[in-house]
Amino acid sequence: MGTGNYTTVAEFILLGLTEDTTVCAILFIVFLGVYVVTLVGNVIIIILIRSSPQLHIPMYLFLCHLAFVDIGYSSSVTPVMLVGLLRRGTTLSVAGCVAQLCSGVTFGTAECFLLAAMAYDRYVAICSPLLYSTHVSPRIYVLLVGISYLGGCVNAWTFASCLLSLSFCGPNKVNHFFCDYSPLLKLSCSHEFTSEIIPAISSGSIIVVTVFIIVLSYVSILFSILKMHCTVGRHKAFSTCTSHLLTVTLFYGTITFIYVMPKSSYSTEQNKVVSVFYMVVIPMLNPLIYSLRNREIKGALKRELARKIFS
Repeated sequence: MGTGNYTTVAEFILLGLTEDTTVCAILFIVFLGVYVVTLVGNVIIIILIRSSPQLHIPMYLFLCHLAFVDIGYSSSVTPVMLVGLLRRGTTLSVAGCVAQLCSGVTFGTAECFLLAAMAYDRYVAICSPLLYSTHVSPRIYVLLVGISYLGGCVNAWTFASCLLSLSFCGPNKVNHFFCDYSPLLKLSCSHEFTSEIIPAISSGSIIVVTVFIIVLSYVSILFSILKMHCTVGRHKAFSTCTSHLLTVTLFYGTITFIYVMPKSSYSTEQNKVVSVFYMVVIPMLNPLIYSLRNREIKGALKRELARKIFS
């Protein structure tokens, strides 16, 4: 069968995480709690930053967008996964599957760019504090945020266009809990090398570029911190980076396992577990990491709670 938009498969069946009904019930309760914490935690971060004038600086405005992206990233997958845990096999139309894939890729890619932008922000703040207002001006901040969302949309368009060029005329059972590109590619009856290599090049380039920016920024930060003679100054400079470093380590560590490790070195079940971690759990951890380790965020939360209580 030739390639093109022609498809005889009208819907895909997501097999989910497990077929054990008892395990499904337990996982449903756990992941429902995780999703609620994700929504509440990230919404609180957004409200605090938007309502606190002292937090209207690029460092926290980037964090506000990261919280928004985490909500979108988790919401693109978690609701469908929860439905799949309640009943065996979740059915999605081809259009629904493409929409879910595009949503996940858009927000996931935007997160990569935002983490790189936040690393650059910390680099300028620590290495060139006197030039901070120039190098991270409102115009540059808007430009970096715009590039993050635009990059997400372009990468999602790459995946969608390659997926829509395939034909699906055989099995329609996807051995995953969401419409990931690799298992969908395996079901295609018009498999082309370009459909496999183009998304890999697109995503790989974004990961390499953003990781390079992050590593370069933190190498420069490290040298600047080591040159400081004041211990208090070192501690303060390092403390502003720890939350971001932890977030970067968790996010890129799991992405590397999925997209860089040889396919023969891990099973489909391992793939599912790691995917759950970086698409469902990490969006919950980010607001906890930033709120528990950031004095300004905790201070804004206390002021907001005090205002609500005494108003």
